[in-house]
Amino acid sequence: MIRLVDVTKRFGKRLVLDNVSLEIKRGETLVIIGQSGIGKTVTLRHIGGLLDPDAGEVWVDSDRMDFADDKKKERLRSKMGFLFQSGALLNWLSVKDNVALPLIERKLCKPNEVDSLVEETLDSLQLLDAKDKMISEISGGMKKRAGLARALVSRPDIILYDEPTSGLDPVMSSLINKIIRKLQKEYSVTSVVVTHDMKSAYEIGDRIAMLFNAKIIQCATPDEIRKTDNPIVRQFIEGLLEGPINAEKQ
Repeated sequence: MIRLVDVTKRFGKRLVLDNVSLEIKRGETLVIIGQSGIGKTVTLRHIGGLLDPDAGEVWVDSDRMDFADDKKKERLRSKMGFLFQSGALLNWLSVKDNVALPLIERKLCKPNEVDSLVEETLDSLQLLDAKDKMISEISGGMKKRAGLARALVSRPDIILYDEPTSGLDPVMSSLINKIIRKLQKEYSVTSVVVTHDMKSAYEIGDRIAMLFNAKIIQCATPDEIRKTDNPIVRQFIEGLLEGPINAEKQ
């Protein structure tokens, strides 16, 4: 289980999170939506221990992530896989070597098991043929899948996804969504997904939370979000220009 309790975060004078509380149950997929720059990725980074709150608490199972020492944070992160929006891949390594990094650095398996785990993961994302290519030699969509492969290869309990379908064509987006649901169904993986893709949000989310003005203004099932009478949520999910969200200020 993941819990954020009254989490507040400022960057300078800008209030990004204001007493945000969330609870993500084991095996649940929570999708976080909202405008660009609203604090979705900041929320994700708090869960992963990459940022500490100015106030409030972040819990991963029975352990506090916030303000834990480096050793404890590393232990908690060993349960997690991260898919960053940029992919965060190392250009001087091959696809295969990028994906192998978590296994090698954290010593999560025997050395003679690394190649088989990496190739199995790459195959599931239709990347096996590209395993020996350098990152600079593959497309943006392939980089996204390589980043996802690196997040999945350690078979984590928790996966944090930052825009997993951005830059992908509809077919590949559907494949990513299918993989996220498969991981939840077969392995009870807990997922937190930041996305602007409402089709994906409806498809993969058990619940959808919307951030606006530094607060969670609604957290509900996809069906409840579709039927919402909250004018801010309604404007966002339908992509309307008219409404309480001022598009000109974005």
